[in-house]
Amino acid sequence: MLKIRPKETLETGDHGWLNARHHFVVAANGNPANSPLGALVVWNDDQIAPGTGFGRHSHADLEIITYVRQGVVTHEDSTGNVGHTVAGDVQVMSAGTGISHSERNHGELPLKLFQIWLLPRRRGGTPSWESRRFPKADRAGRLVTLASGDPQDTEALPIRADARVLGATLLAGTTVTHALGRFRHAYLAPSQGAVFVNGQRVAVGDGIAAIDELSLIITADEDAEFILVDAA
Repeated sequence: MLKIRPKETLETGDHGWLNARHHFVVAANGNPANSPLGALVVWNDDQIAPGTGFGRHSHADLEIITYVRQGVVTHEDSTGNVGHTVAGDVQVMSAGTGISHSERNHGELPLKLFQIWLLPRRRGGTPSWESRRFPKADRAGRLVTLASGDPQDTEALPIRADARVLGATLLAGTTVTHALGRFRHAYLAPSQGAVFVNGQRVAVGDGIAAIDELSLIITADEDAEFILVDAA
């Protein structure tokens, strides 16, 4: 089953310094059609103004993946990690037993990012953070695993969830296919352009949820880039 989540159906928040679009319901009176998909519970499309950002706050028992679409995010946390993740690259934070962190935009352009939250296989564990470069040229015409809970995905950032986060860039008219196992969930959102997923058009700002689909055939309607999460 495939279900488009058009941008008009997503909850939004304008906080001045932050413009957010929530692909998954966050408010008690939010759209119930945009419910979590298994371990995948949050997908925020955030735009953060220059010189601002999320101040120090805490999480526990979450796997938080950040894909930077534009600009540079500066991360600092209570375990002593400090890092900068640039557009096209990825950072992951395993909150474990508890971690506090800040995410700031020290650049001159708005910072645009996808922030994705997954439930871990098990609660607890030592908090951790890591960032890695993923050149877009390496994703041209193919899916690349950016973060994964499968230890065999050695080139991906490790996470503690039964999930994989993948990305691809496609020229208009080109296609990639992603096979899904039984009882798996998937969610796809373009970060640029528009694609057809099993014949359904999904553009920037939209998302599409898949449940118990055998495969996703993804064709670029125009030059496009997208992120896909495959989760239990």
